[in-house]
Amino acid sequence: MNETPSLEPTPEETAAIDRFARDVIAQATEGEPGTLDELLPLVYDEFRSLASCLMRRERAEHTLRPTALAHEAYLRLARETHTRVQGRGHLLSLAATAMRRVLVDYARAHRAQRRGGGRPASTLSTTLADENAIPIDTLDLDQALERLGAEDPRKLRAVELIYFGGMTFEETAEILGVATRTIVRDWRFAKSWLWRELNRGETRS
Repeated sequence: MNETPSLEPTPEETAAIDRFARDVIAQATEGEPGTLDELLPLVYDEFRSLASCLMRRERAEHTLRPTALAHEAYLRLARETHTRVQGRGHLLSLAATAMRRVLVDYARAHRAQRRGGGRPASTLSTTLADENAIPIDTLDLDQALERLGAEDPRKLRAVELIYFGGMTFEETAEILGVATRTIVRDWRFAKSWLWRELNRGETRS
């Protein structure tokens, strides 16, 4: 069965990801792998293209601009001066995690600015449950993902790559070194699990 995730990347997104990876992978697979601080300057423009693709999935009124997302995520990765890039999968995992952390920290800052708490201004416009399409609070999702990761780190990585990294099931399976059908099962389980967790949060609030 060739099922695709609800957030399957568009051809433009796939092209941006491929451009982002191309130069780095050439460096990382010929001879000694390079460190992030050596390789990232080669692909900054491609990094911005990837950020633009990801931000198109956010709600229209989101105040974080793609350039700012790319710059902050780029800087966070650049600080990992001793990290060795071990191929395309490693690079995309790093990029997806960095983008997620920037979005979460942005949402947390907005929540702190709101007196009396309440929901942050940053809310994802996409969903993890296609049949129940509602906006997802960024911080609620992050907390649920942390709980998922504590139970099953591979499922967390799969969600990061598909949801934040725009990967297909096939690409995610290759990156994580498992069969595509395993990722399909992981994605289905994670969507159901996260949906229950997010609904539980709604009930408590």
